[in-house]
Amino acid sequence: AEEGVPLCQDTGLAVLFIELGQDAHIVGGDLSAALNEGVRRGYVDGLLRRSCVVEPCHSRTNTGDNTPAIIHTRIVPGDQLRIVALPKGAGAENKSALAMLEPSKGWAGVVDFVVEVVSKGGAGACPPLVVGVGLGGNFEQVALLAKTALLRPLGSPAKDPRLGGLEDHIEQRCNALGIGPMGLGGTVTVLDVFVEEAPCHIASLPVAVNLQCHAQRHREARL
Repeated sequence: AEEGVPLCQDTGLAVLFIELGQDAHIVGGDLSAALNEGVRRGYVDGLLRRSCVVEPCHSRTNTGDNTPAIIHTRIVPGDQLRIVALPKGAGAENKSALAMLEPSKGWAGVVDFVVEVVSKGGAGACPPLVVGVGLGGNFEQVALLAKTALLRPLGSPAKDPRLGGLEDHIEQRCNALGIGPMGLGGTVTVLDVFVEEAPCHIASLPVAVNLQCHAQRHREARL
């Protein structure tokens, strides 16, 4: 609104990342219910598009208030409650992917898979993109790592130079695709690449790519 630039109307599903301090005590009601009430107010009172439907393969009836939210909760040291909201639209999300690679594919296999996902996403992912990459863990953890990676601010390379180099290489490869903003061609297909990793099984090399369009919106509150 301040800069007079267009912004995607797809305010997506509400994805909430919760860090609950182990010394904090939630009183006066249910935390999940309170979070969903906040989502309801945000979408209904804030006039955001409500995109949540029940029965994905059948009625696909709109819930009317964009609840329930997708809530990821971690117990952490301290006495605070941290809430990070990430509204995730469907354009880039639909072009995201996960693979359980053979360990022999190694570094090159990971890079090739990420670039392939971005290439196949093309204009349909609404570039320029922010690319979240999860590496390691297992089937469900690697997807969450990729989603969590999207919470990093633009221009913040991985602290580990090993991963920072991987991020830079993937970004260069993706921008060399020539897809460009909204698929119209150019040298900026991705704005940034973020890689988060975890230990994995000796027989696995999980990799997940969670694409995010340029309308990368997330907000944080601490109580």
